[in-house]
Amino acid sequence: MDALHDLVGLWLQPAFSLWGSPITWTELLACALSLWMVGCNMRVHPLGWPLATVSSLLYAALFLHYRLYGEASLQLVFVALAGWGWWEWLHGRGGDGQRLTVHRLDGRARMRVAVMCLAAWPLLGLLLHRMTDSDVPFLDALPTVGSVAGQILLGRKLVENWPVWVAVNLVSVGLFAYKGLWLTVLLYGLFALLAVWGWRRWQALEGQVHG
Repeated sequence: MDALHDLVGLWLQPAFSLWGSPITWTELLACALSLWMVGCNMRVHPLGWPLATVSSLLYAALFLHYRLYGEASLQLVFVALAGWGWWEWLHGRGGDGQRLTVHRLDGRARMRVAVMCLAAWPLLGLLLHRMTDSDVPFLDALPTVGSVAGQILLGRKLVENWPVWVAVNLVSVGLFAYKGLWLTVLLYGLFALLAVWGWRRWQALEGQVHG
């Protein structure tokens, strides 16, 4: 256990500083893997899911270090969802029984997703406020809820995952800036731009089988 603790501590040591804030080796590696993952998602390539697993574990360690408990818990949820999403992309079926393709929700289903997210956000924020020492419980909760929704939509190859990620990434930029995680701020700003690109790309791919 001491050796494991020392290894984790080493990866949380600064690799360099950016705008006065330390950038750890963990954050650096997680950023690189996350960019690779998004590139795979945009191309509807299933390699994105194992990359998501590794980057999520790295971010879980990083966020625990910075007392972002909602975000840290979210990464563990991502690990579970990555296994499910990987299976869906390789073996999932649509409502017609055929292989899963890039498609979209109808208006009623989109409304249900929005209502569930808006209902879950304050509940999670209140839980973080009461059960942890987080200093930004509601700001932490908002991208946490949105990210779970986005990951589920992504796993089912739904186009709507991309606008959800645009919103999640923009809120996350503010959250991580407040915490001084400047490399991750830059990463999530780039994620927001890539999500717009992915949104347009998937609109052109609707109905096509990938993976």
